Amino acid sequence: MRSLKKSKEHCGKGFSASVSAALEGVVHTLEKERNMRIHFLVGFFVLIAAIYFNVTGQEFMLLCFAVTFVLVSEMINTAIEYTIDLISDEYHPLAKVIKDIAAGAVFVSVVNAALTGYIILVRRVFMSFDGAFSLVKSSSWHITLIILLGVVGIVLMVKILRKEKNLLRGGMPSGHSAVAFAIWAVISLFTENTLVSMLVFLLALLIAKSRMTGRIHTLSQVVLGGILGIVTAVLVFQMLS
Repeated sequence: MRSLKKSKEHCGKGFSASVSAALEGVVHTLEKERNMRIHFLVGFFVLIAAIYFNVTGQEFMLLCFAVTFVLVSEMINTAIEYTIDLISDEYHPLAKVIKDIAAGAVFVSVVNAALTGYIILVRRVFMSFDGAFSLVKSSSWHITLIILLGVVGIVLMVKILRKEKNLLRGGMPSGHSAVAFAIWAVISLFTENTLVSMLVFLLALLIAKSRMTGRIHTLSQVVLGGILGIVTAVLVFQMLS
């Protein structure tokens, strides 16, 4: 029984370590590779546009696949470049060919994503903007999802621009506080129940406090994150309502 328990604990730690290593790889690529940041931001805004224009489930899946394909291709290209540079610092014709092929794979994935986005979104872009706004206003979850995606995207953008060492833990601003107070702002805007709004506000405060108690964020990082979440929620709500 003891050996079985130890093996289960070992598997759990192994899985956790694997996930952590994978996230570190994604974060490293975002921090070090300019093209990866560009692909990420473009893909992020494309998906927001897809939600805004109320694309079908199948179309959204195609866009997600196209965006993911570009990001994965860029990460593989980066890994190949690092591997070649690690093996030898000297110039070699075959090394150049390998790097060119990897870069070509990224280019093909970008062309595929551009064509997919064009085919799915071009018709909706030239639609009447009044009709597009009515689609968003007819369903509040669209606005909520856009707000949350916007908050996460802005937090990541600020951390990338500030060259924070860890995008998912610590740093300016606090992403958890931003999302928590954005949710409070959304609920306050959509509900007329003051008690519900106050309870969600208290939960947001508890989340912010937990980030400081765990010494993950400072007071200024938590406050800025909360302000960012509230301001983003109000601005998006005003624009789409």
